[in-house]
Amino acid sequence: MSILSAVRRDSRRETTIPAPAAGKGTRKRWGADAVGILLAVVVAFPLFWMVLSALKPKTALDAGDSLPFTLQPSFDSFVRVLAVNGFARYFMNSVVVALAVVLVSTLLAFLASVALTRYRFKMRTTLLVTVLVAQMVPVEALTIPLFFLMRQAGQSIPLVGLNQLGSLVVVHVGFAIPFAVWMLRGFVAAVPVEIEEAARLDGASSFRFVRSVLFPLVAPGVVACSVFSFISTWNDFLFAKTFIISAQENQTLPLAILTFFKPDENDWGAIMAGSVIMTIPVLVFFIAVQRKLVSGLAGAVKG
Repeated sequence: MSILSAVRRDSRRETTIPAPAAGKGTRKRWGADAVGILLAVVVAFPLFWMVLSALKPKTALDAGDSLPFTLQPSFDSFVRVLAVNGFARYFMNSVVVALAVVLVSTLLAFLASVALTRYRFKMRTTLLVTVLVAQMVPVEALTIPLFFLMRQAGQSIPLVGLNQLGSLVVVHVGFAIPFAVWMLRGFVAAVPVEIEEAARLDGASSFRFVRSVLFPLVAPGVVACSVFSFISTWNDFLFAKTFIISAQENQTLPLAILTFFKPDENDWGAIMAGSVIMTIPVLVFFIAVQRKLVSGLAGAVKG
């Protein structure tokens, strides 16, 4: 009887333990959702205003219309942008430069990260620190030295000289590689050494292992690096304005939008329409690699 009574007492104690308040978790979840929605609205508002300004009639923008809507949407601003002489060529120049930078920088950064992670050699730590320091130098401080460097290089290699798209490719590759190396280094280091040893036992060479085994495993990181490289190159105005001086046929898309900035009055409708057109390829590229990008950023955080 004593055992039964003890069990009954224990069961009574268990039943008297207060259950956790269900409302607390719900309130926290609602609070987090509210903060997320607020941040999304703050981030999306400039994009909304850009599209709205591009769709507003020119008369409304000139009159200083600040309403967050328009009852008379117009595509006249887009027509003025697309009617710019050589617009299609400017667009293709931006595409060529951005894709070239993405391919070259990600390939070189991947190979460099493999060498810095998988192999031991002298000055390895010094090289890593140098790559890190290269990211700390402001872009504006290097614009003038790079201008003289490209002018000098153009005398030996015309394709990378001033007024050439090659100069933009070389400079952006140089700025994209340090960030990509540090990001991919974590992905390469996360691949177990046992996988490489198993591949070697199966007769795979170093190049075969890197190409067929290691690259697919770090592909999400490669995609994440390519997105950052594409965005920074596509939106570049400083180097395009500095290096492309007189060759109109080699100008990029940001320089085409510059034609709507005038000393007396800016065409804000065309400027916003051009910005919308510039944003579309970035969104398309982002959507195309969205899944790989999310997993790549998650892997970067874990690394």
